[in-house]
Amino acid sequence: MLTSKILSEFIDDVSSNSPAPGGGSVSALCGALGSALTAMVCRLTIGKKNYEGVQDEMLATLGQADELRAKLTGLIDRDTEAFNQVMKAFTLPKTSDDEKRIRSEAIQTATKQATLVPLEVMKLCEQAMGIAATVAERGNVNSITDAGVAGLILKAGCEGAALNVQINLATLKDKTFVDETSTLVSALLTNVEAVSDRIRQRVQAVLS
Repeated sequence: MLTSKILSEFIDDVSSNSPAPGGGSVSALCGALGSALTAMVCRLTIGKKNYEGVQDEMLATLGQADELRAKLTGLIDRDTEAFNQVMKAFTLPKTSDDEKRIRSEAIQTATKQATLVPLEVMKLCEQAMGIAATVAERGNVNSITDAGVAGLILKAGCEGAALNVQINLATLKDKTFVDETSTLVSALLTNVEAVSDRIRQRVQAVLS
């Protein structure tokens, strides 16, 4: 498992000549790190003087951040596994017409699954972005830059995952799935962009 490796080993794997782990797993990692930073700001707010009025909110937000971090961490491996299944489908024999049909169907099925994984990363990053905004606006002001970094890296995770979704959609024949997924991708990117701007404005307001 990628997540059981030390950081330097994971970085070495990404930098190797193997196509996986690649951008999809890295996007999921961005989401996990952004959620982790959000959780950190929550923990640095809970129990602190001057923040008594947001204790319940921060506790609830902390639970959400930790849950999202765990889900996104799991998607680091799932993305690579999904990609490997696509590559496996391409190795199927294609001598007879039946073999060609079976191979084509296997490629389509594996590619659709490889699309759903980064799509899930996008959804989770969007959720994580919302709670990052909460801690930026009401969390410990001494950790405002951590909340800012969380927003930046969550946006990167979402946009990176979108690229992986889009490259897979280009090869799928299920037009209904392609159209519905493309619409969802656009909506998620729009929402993330808006919340990212809100976080950035909040950070700059505190720092100026």
